[in-house]
Amino acid sequence: MIAARTSAIRVSPNVANLPLRPPVVLARSAATLDLLSAGRVELGLGAGAFWDAIAAAGGPRRSPREAVDALVEAIGIIRAVWGTGTVRAVGEHYEVNGLHAGPQPAHDIPIWLGAYKPRMLQVTADLADAWIPSMGYADPPELADMNARIDDAAEANGRGPQAIRRMYNVFGSFGTNPGATGLQGTAKDWAEQLAGLAIDEGMSTFVLGTDSPDDVRRFALEVAPAVREQVEAERGLRASGEPVPVVEERPSRRARDHAPEAIAVRVSPTPAPTLLTGQVPWDESTRPTYPVPAGATYTEHEQAYPQHLIDVHDALRAELAQLRDVVGQVRRGLMEVGQARSAINTMTMRQNNWTLGAYCESYCRIVTGHHSLEDHSMFRYLRQSDPAAGPVVDRLAEEHVVIHDVLERVDQALVALVSAEPGATSEALEDFSETVDLLTDALLSHLSYEERELLHPLAQHGMG
Repeated sequence: MIAARTSAIRVSPNVANLPLRPPVVLARSAATLDLLSAGRVELGLGAGAFWDAIAAAGGPRRSPREAVDALVEAIGIIRAVWGTGTVRAVGEHYEVNGLHAGPQPAHDIPIWLGAYKPRMLQVTADLADAWIPSMGYADPPELADMNARIDDAAEANGRGPQAIRRMYNVFGSFGTNPGATGLQGTAKDWAEQLAGLAIDEGMSTFVLGTDSPDDVRRFALEVAPAVREQVEAERGLRASGEPVPVVEERPSRRARDHAPEAIAVRVSPTPAPTLLTGQVPWDESTRPTYPVPAGATYTEHEQAYPQHLIDVHDALRAELAQLRDVVGQVRRGLMEVGQARSAINTMTMRQNNWTLGAYCESYCRIVTGHHSLEDHSMFRYLRQSDPAAGPVVDRLAEEHVVIHDVLERVDQALVALVSAEPGATSEALEDFSETVDLLTDALLSHLSYEERELLHPLAQHGMG
């Protein structure tokens, strides 16, 4: 829900209780959500807690050693599922025999670990992308020792301390609350406490746990900006007036591995079918085109981005075909009802109309959601990454507006159909069918154009 309604917020389980979640299912769920959200998923994992509840739910009861062993096995399986080829793993707790990997996520999904004991801190240094302890389990005075253990282990294994992002689950209350724990005081007080943790302990990300919408608002608008300002100012002072060095992001797994081989383009955009209405609600001859690089080649990983777009569009096409099939069924049913003229058949006709209405309404929401996600995420990213793609992206966004207008016409025709009296149903259904034909022509033309023109930009830059 959060991923669908936003374009920049990242989402993550914080943290998933692994004994109740098979690693293959968890990996595929995370990858699917990452694809749907254009690369905004991170995965928090916990080795297990509250074992009575886990056992009551049908999960295993593991000792501390077994829980960590299972976590290590699971991380290996999860990352293998996010890769390519065949997944095989035989461990003490999990076994995978010849599973086809995939789906591949839109980006390298970072794995967070909530860790406190020495062995889990070692696993964090060896395998995790981020360490995320929580207040109450690891209070601020305890962070330095745990951080040092991770640093030493990361130095020893060759990853280096910078490979593990440091995060912190925090809680607290604004104002004076005697006996309360966690962050205390005004927004300024909170900012000073968190800035201290960032500067002294290297905690770069803070996640607020609260049920209060007002606390979320104050944290976002008052606390977070003040923390950033204090940290930047302190680092500037420590650098004795020199510009604060920019720490480059850790390269992705793909970059750390040997460079994959570039191959000829294998992705095939879907051509637009013959028009049903003989027209589309725009002039196709005015569409801009992307300057295709001569002799362009891309790795299989790079070509997966435009292929994913086509796969999503294929799902939209299949659902549209289903909708058109339902329209045909209702039309055939109406002919039968018109011949019988019985009260029961008239009721059946109305029920069929309502069924069609529910299906159509659901499809219109899906199309609108898909276009909103593209407008606010993928299109914005491509404009920034590739100015040559700007005219195409702008035209696609304009066509989204036109398609939205067509969807509104479909909705109006649907309302007229569902509310029509029996004697007027035939005419209302004909009007509705014509608007669905117009939607079909507009949407299929648009999807084909988008796949053709964004193939190369997506292969070069990804989805963001």
